[in-house]
Amino acid sequence: MSNPVSLADRLANVRSKRGYLLPHHGLLAVTSPRILDAYDELYTALALDERVLNAHDREFVWLAILIATDEAIATHHIAKFRAAGGTDAEIEAVLALTGQALGVESYRFVATHWQSFLPTTDPRAAYLRTIEACAGVNPRLVHMAAAAVHTCKARWDALSWHIVAAYECGIDEAELAEAISLAMFPGSVPHFVEAARVWRELIIEGKVSASPMFREWAALSGQGGHREASDPSSPAA
Repeated sequence: MSNPVSLADRLANVRSKRGYLLPHHGLLAVTSPRILDAYDELYTALALDERVLNAHDREFVWLAILIATDEAIATHHIAKFRAAGGTDAEIEAVLALTGQALGVESYRFVATHWQSFLPTTDPRAAYLRTIEACAGVNPRLVHMAAAAVHTCKARWDALSWHIVAAYECGIDEAELAEAISLAMFPGSVPHFVEAARVWRELIIEGKVSASPMFREWAALSGQGGHREASDPSSPAA
């Protein structure tokens, strides 16, 4: 008869990848080892494996996400950012752009209530100019980080502004997709689902010049979930 696997052994692989453990790792190891394995595999692919963003840019986006979602425990991302060459000045830039992104409600207020009194003011353009200027870093990083922040906070109009601006800046679609996907855990999977919907609709409406692969994704029917699948009158797109 084989010896039962100890709790420490179950968690050894998780610890070795990250260098630390969090309370939910142990809880899953005790109650649902299969879920722990699946969770660890997804987290590894999402946050640890190299995709298209380099380590510096990925951790820059992570810091903005964590500030926006009050994730105080994830201080390892500060160490990872510094290990990837991130500076204190860049951390201040993350603070500035995240604060500006969270303040988008002020621009929305003007657009909703004061636009008729301020006909020459474009709240969207003013917001984008200000967030780029206050951060003092490459607009590419600003738009990727802010898109992730707005995904976490379910601010879909502001997310659309940054997606459009990202295309205008020539940001690689795969890099933007990775940045937004980092919001899946801190900001919730449902918010990531909605972010994908916003992006898809921008492509369908011709508001961004998407690549052939992304246009193919946008044109694919049946992406409306159960509501679309169960309602014959629902539009295919």
